[in-house]
Amino acid sequence: MREAEVFSIAGPPVLQVRRLNNSGPPVLYVHGATFPSALSIGYRFSDGQSWEGHLHSEGFDVWSFDFAGFGGSERCRGSASSLADSRASAAATQIARVVDHIREQRRGAAVNIIAHSWGSIATGCYLENHNHLAGRLVFFGPIAQRHGAKKVDVREFPASRLITVTAQLERFLHDLPEGEGPLLDEPELASWGPAYLASDPVALTRDPPAVAVPGGPAADIAAAWQGELAYDPARITVPSLLIRGEWDSLCNDEDARCLLNDLGSREKRDLVIPRATHLMHLEEGRFALWGAVTEFLRG
Repeated sequence: MREAEVFSIAGPPVLQVRRLNNSGPPVLYVHGATFPSALSIGYRFSDGQSWEGHLHSEGFDVWSFDFAGFGGSERCRGSASSLADSRASAAATQIARVVDHIREQRRGAAVNIIAHSWGSIATGCYLENHNHLAGRLVFFGPIAQRHGAKKVDVREFPASRLITVTAQLERFLHDLPEGEGPLLDEPELASWGPAYLASDPVALTRDPPAVAVPGGPAADIAAAWQGELAYDPARITVPSLLIRGEWDSLCNDEDARCLLNDLGSREKRDLVIPRATHLMHLEEGRFALWGAVTEFLRG
């Protein structure tokens, strides 16, 4: 299977980009709150397949990138970092830079977008003013607005937080119903875990080893769940698919119903993948996810 080309777009901040070049429609993957593109759409499983490879085999020109503070993109540390630097409004400007680069390379082609989890908030902020540059939109396990949560001052969230492989594994198992066995392709994250630690150059110097991730996404999710979603879904008008796992607690039935109702798109639908969680792109259900997304992107 072909390897993605990896390169950088000059900053600030410098952004690492992945591309599996093809002549078909461009697709941009926008990652979520805790791990970069190489460990999501770019992760190659034991069978040698990856989601980007699947999309490429279906004829798409596949792009992804790491937000600042993740993976191979520029990292700010210590006093140079702030919570605002990683919140959705700042992340949206990074999406804009990548989309502009793709359109330059593809002579103005509309860019389809797949956004996972918190990435849907950043993408929503971007699309509010850029529907005319986008093709079709996939919100995979999106974060929606909720009401009734205890109010917290999200401005007091730390600028970054540390996540161990054990904490990631707990997240992957959290949504499974009682008595249900693990759905992960790697039940103990034998290969994914070391790759996750390698995504932060100083992860192994910490005790226990842990990856530092920006705190803005956690603040955006908390704000959304206390009624303050960072964008207005009514301003998104491109054809849209909400796709989520049956056991996804971060995007439940009520979340999806409200978000779908609020979207301004004339063509929109909600699709549930059975026996899958918020992280089904790393689970057995990924093949159903891949197939449904490909079908939707074909229009």
